Amino acid sequence: MNTPTKLTVLRIILSIVMIIILIFPFYLVGFSFPQIEVSGIYIKTEYIIAGVIFIIASLTDFLDGHLARKNNQVTDLGKMLDAIADKVLVNSALIILSYKGFIPVAIPVIIIFRDTVVDAIKMQASSKGKVVAAIKSGKIKTASMMVGLVLVFFYNLPFELWNIRVADFLVYFATIMSIISMIEYFNLNKKLILEPKND
Repeated sequence: MNTPTKLTVLRIILSIVMIIILIFPFYLVGFSFPQIEVSGIYIKTEYIIAGVIFIIASLTDFLDGHLARKNNQVTDLGKMLDAIADKVLVNSALIILSYKGFIPVAIPVIIIFRDTVVDAIKMQASSKGKVVAAIKSGKIKTASMMVGLVLVFFYNLPFELWNIRVADFLVYFATIMSIISMIEYFNLNKKLILEPKND
């Protein structure tokens, strides 16, 4: 297992830790995270901790891909684990934050639907020996969602102090870009998807 793959495994572990912090009923074991107050905003520290973990995990997402390409260490195992790690990190955060009332339920539904369609397109292409490259709209979606979710974890601070809804804007923008990128993926690979497979 090379360094990029180890970083990917670390991202999966960090994602699981983040999930536990956000959903485990700590009160059952007599523990509760303290709250802090910032300019009249009461903040549950478990979300700050989860946000820090989310940032570190997101950085490993950039770093593992960079190292894999730079050192020619791209492997099938690494690609498979990377795809799993991405979905576990982002989709888990989206589902939990929507359940907790931070974002609308429609957002994780749309994102997961989009990811399912794009993954199906990639699998179809792979079955025909083709590789579907990442596209610009997909990268914009990912970057916007990552930053947006970090701000959601941090209660939109410091922008919340001026009543500027940057977190909401970025998450909504990323959701719109996810739909656009899904359509682009389909249009770019339409012939490949619809053509019969050669036996």
